[in-house]
Amino acid sequence: MENNAPETTTKNSMLKNTLLIAKFEIKKMLFNPRGLIALIAFALVWLLILLYPISGASSFLINPDFRGIIEGVFGPNTLSELFKWPVAELAVYWIAALYIFPLFSIFVSADQFATDKARGTFRFLSLRVGRDSLFFGRFIGHMALQCLLLALTVIATILLAITRDMSLLLPAISSGLIVTMNLMIVLLPYTALMAILSLYANSARQATIYAILVWAAMSISIAIINNYLPIISELKWALPGAQISLMINTQGLQTFMYAPVALIQAAVLLFLGKMYINRSAL
Repeated sequence: MENNAPETTTKNSMLKNTLLIAKFEIKKMLFNPRGLIALIAFALVWLLILLYPISGASSFLINPDFRGIIEGVFGPNTLSELFKWPVAELAVYWIAALYIFPLFSIFVSADQFATDKARGTFRFLSLRVGRDSLFFGRFIGHMALQCLLLALTVIATILLAITRDMSLLLPAISSGLIVTMNLMIVLLPYTALMAILSLYANSARQATIYAILVWAAMSISIAIINNYLPIISELKWALPGAQISLMINTQGLQTFMYAPVALIQAAVLLFLGKMYINRSAL
């Protein structure tokens, strides 16, 4: 019992430090002038998406004639699940968010450590808190901010739906929760990848460029390997976002069928990030 007490205290201290860093990171991004400008730009972009693509496309989605055209062009089963969503606005939001939020995640999470490295403040921070607390605290903070923004866009979409039909309130809330949880899982590997790249880069812009290069290099490499060695085609699941195109034609609890892919990717990337931050001389 006595031997376990210091270990328990250390774990509690690490958890406390991690949460404090996450809280500070959220405040920094929400109240920093540069962060506020980015949030305002994000809000305006999503306002335009809600008012035009989502609102407009949802009216087509509930039209039986439009469904017949889509099935005639793409085949009867290509997008069949998309038409089964109880709320058309959330179905269109689902498609848009699956592609837009990962891109947003790359940009908003690019500066987890890069600025601290460039300014030389990383050593100062690592002397006061453990590197594990710093790494996971920053990761949690960036994920929390993205989840907040994600939840706000889902709520806005639900409000848009019930202005069309108030009876959609309960199915909209149910579908909205499913969408929010799914997209949170989708964003995990992207944020974890940017945590690693921002440790290596000297600026947020450089980390973003590295992310594009890594994604392009992995996509090309996997395509070449699959072409010559189709027996190991499952290698494609190593690429963050590999499941997104398959998630489009899902609805309800079906949308969680690809969640293990993102969770495993995130776990591997976080482990690699933990190893890198502890072993490198930053």
